[in-house]
Amino acid sequence: MIRWKFSALTSLALVVTSHGLAEERRLVSGSRLSLGIDAHRSASIRAADFDGDGDLDVVVANGRHWPQQNFQFVNQGRSRFNLVRRLGAELSTTYACEPADFDGDGDIDLAIGNDNAPCYILLNDGEGVFAKGSEFGEPSSLRSLCVVDIDCDGDMDLLSTCRGRANQIYINNGSAVFSQSRSFGNERDSTIDVAVADVNADGNIDLILANRDVQPNCILLGRDKGGFGEPITFGASATSSRAVAIADFDGDGHVDWVVGNIGQANVVYFGDGRGGVAREKSFGRDDGKTYAIAIADMDNDQRPDVVVGNVTQQNAVYFNGNDGKSFDEIRFGDSEAATYGLCTGDFDEDGFADVAVANSDGLNRIFLNQRKDR
Repeated sequence: MIRWKFSALTSLALVVTSHGLAEERRLVSGSRLSLGIDAHRSASIRAADFDGDGDLDVVVANGRHWPQQNFQFVNQGRSRFNLVRRLGAELSTTYACEPADFDGDGDIDLAIGNDNAPCYILLNDGEGVFAKGSEFGEPSSLRSLCVVDIDCDGDMDLLSTCRGRANQIYINNGSAVFSQSRSFGNERDSTIDVAVADVNADGNIDLILANRDVQPNCILLGRDKGGFGEPITFGASATSSRAVAIADFDGDGHVDWVVGNIGQANVVYFGDGRGGVAREKSFGRDDGKTYAIAIADMDNDQRPDVVVGNVTQQNAVYFNGNDGKSFDEIRFGDSEAATYGLCTGDFDEDGFADVAVANSDGLNRIFLNQRKDR
């Protein structure tokens, strides 16, 4: 059941009840939970403890095709994000921002991925203040970044997906310098997102690609001596996908993955443990416009749930009610918003995962996951 509740305190509160939830909950946002007061063309949002004070801060990537300022929103405790810092001195056409300790000094740095402009690393001084580090890659139609130790040498490397151009792997030398690179997938793939997992349980890193522009999605199985095999397609032969994420939805120990689609329903693919698909389950609208997906246990029932960010459709949480056999849909947010990115984290430190949303040409927001009677 879904009930809307409005008050002076909250501009938008979604009250949630479902047989799959341990208790009645609601997702709450309002003016205090807006990230800034200006709308930008935001494309990505990520959370990490950048200043080392024990709570989660938020960074937002802005611009896409138009140069804009990126920002950090510092959590002042219990989801108060009133301290705002500019990320870098320059405006950027940023599609992606990914946090990781790239230089191995113990704090969280940022990789900034730009559309048709140089990408670069922002190095953290340990207190959440960033300075520009090395650039990486040639300008391309970058759409996402993924952090993974692809060469298993102990430092964090980067994957970039590029719409209509070759996707790239950037190798970290241990000091946040990415001078070596190689491509993956087909040169003309319109890959928007990539997930990393060992889908066939052979100990090698595999890649799951979400492709747009009526291209099939595919898996690239990692080889023992590095590199990847030929693409193994899955799902419909002609799709337009923008997001992919992994989890074990049915609890069988095999890697499953969920794909967010444009113009059709989203799909969970249940892995068979050998690199193939045992079964699949569609969810959401048949005319879906999903641009972002995050995985989190939103109701603390020890099952992974799916958080979906949509464009000109309400965002939604899909609660995993029965080991992947059913998903209870709970919608939240503005149906006119264009959510390009989202992430989850416990921003108010109450033990439940909350949601941070990046909207294009709209205010970015935190949605707190609360008990109904709070």
